[in-house]
Amino acid sequence: MPTFAPRPKTLAAATLLLALGLAGCDSPGPADTGGGTKKAAALPAVPKAAAPAGLPGMPPLLRSDDVYAADRPNRLSPVVKDFPSRVYVPNTNSNTVTVIDPATYKVVETIPVGAQPQHVVPSWDLKTLWVNNDRGHTLTPIDPATGVAGKPVAVHDPYNLYFTPNGKYAIVMASLDRELVFRDPHTMERKKTVPVSCYGVNHADFSADGRYFVVSCEFSGELLKVDTEKMEVIGQQKLPFQGAMPQDVKISPDGTTFYIADMMAHGMWVLDGEKFTTPRLLPTGKGCHGLYVSRDSREMYVSNRGEGSVSVFDFTQNKLTKKWRLPAGGSPDMGGVSADGKVLWLSGRYDAEVYAIDTTTGKQLARIPVGSGPHGLAVYPQPGRYSLGHTGIFR
Repeated sequence: MPTFAPRPKTLAAATLLLALGLAGCDSPGPADTGGGTKKAAALPAVPKAAAPAGLPGMPPLLRSDDVYAADRPNRLSPVVKDFPSRVYVPNTNSNTVTVIDPATYKVVETIPVGAQPQHVVPSWDLKTLWVNNDRGHTLTPIDPATGVAGKPVAVHDPYNLYFTPNGKYAIVMASLDRELVFRDPHTMERKKTVPVSCYGVNHADFSADGRYFVVSCEFSGELLKVDTEKMEVIGQQKLPFQGAMPQDVKISPDGTTFYIADMMAHGMWVLDGEKFTTPRLLPTGKGCHGLYVSRDSREMYVSNRGEGSVSVFDFTQNKLTKKWRLPAGGSPDMGGVSADGKVLWLSGRYDAEVYAIDTTTGKQLARIPVGSGPHGLAVYPQPGRYSLGHTGIFR
C-alpha cells in the first residue's frame, strides 16, 4: 500500500505539539521539588463501554432496576381500563373456558373452545385473549371487552404463546412438534420456524433488554437460550437433576437472575441468564410449578402443585420466607395476581377447581368449581403497558 507524506502545515503542527509534549514531561510538576523523581504524565481516561442497547422497537423500561415497574397496583393501561375484571380458566379436559367474576367468586360464563385448551394468553397490544387449543391446533380469540369468542385461527400445536418485547412477533411453543414458531402477532401467519433438539418446549421469559429469552424443555429436562432478534438458539444445557421437568420461567425484578420451576426437582433453578452457566436448585415444595411476582416487585409466589401449597420468595432477602397451605389440600398450578395485588388466583389442575388466596395472609378466600383439568388461567385485565404472553407477563 503506498504511503503519503504529510502536508507541510500538518507536519509543522505535529512537530510543535511533540515539542510541547516533551517540554511538559521534562518540566517539574506540582509534586516535583526539582531534584526529586519526576511525576509521570497522566494517561487519558478510558471511556466506559456503553450499555448494550435493548431490542429494537422495545418500549424502554420505566426503571432500570425493576422490569416490573409498570405493573404496580391498578396501574391499568388506557387500552384495558374499561374491560370487566374477570378470571379466564381453560379446562384442558372439558374443552371450555370458565369465566369467573372475581368480585363475587361466581362463574358467569362457560365458553366452548377447541381441543385441550392449555393457556389463556393476553396479546402484546392487550386487546385480545388467545386460548391455546393445543390438540385442536387452533387459537381462539376472546374479546376481553365483551367476553365474546371469535373465529379460531389455525395454528399447529400451540401449547403456549409468547410475544417478543417489541411486539414484532408472536412465538408459539410447539411442544410436541419440537419447534419455536415465530408468527405475525395479529394474523398468526408463520414467519420463521426454529426446530429444537430438546423435547417439550413450554415456558419462557425475556431478559431485561429483551435481546434473549430462556425457554424450559419439560420432557428432556433442558433449558434453551434464544436470541430474540436473530430468532436462533444460542445456548442449551441439561439440568443437573435426573428426571428434571422444568416448568414456569420468571426473571428477577433487577433483571440479573432467571428462576425456573421444576416439578420433579421440587424447587426453583436459579440461573445467571447472561452467563448461562449451570444453575443451582432452591427447594420450595413438591411439584413446584408456577411463578408470580407481587405488585410491589418484592416477592414471588411459587405454586407447589404436588403438596397443595404456595411458597413465598423474597427477592431482597434472596430466600423463602413463608409457605401457605391450602386448608383442604389441592393442586395449585398456573394463574396470576389481581390488578390490585391483593389476590393470587391459581387453577387446581387435578381437582376441577380454582383457588383465590389472600396475598397478605395466605388465607384461602374462595374455592370455585370449574371444568375438568383447569390449567393456565389468566386474570384480566392486569397492570402493564404490554404483554409478553403466557398467562400474563407484563412490562
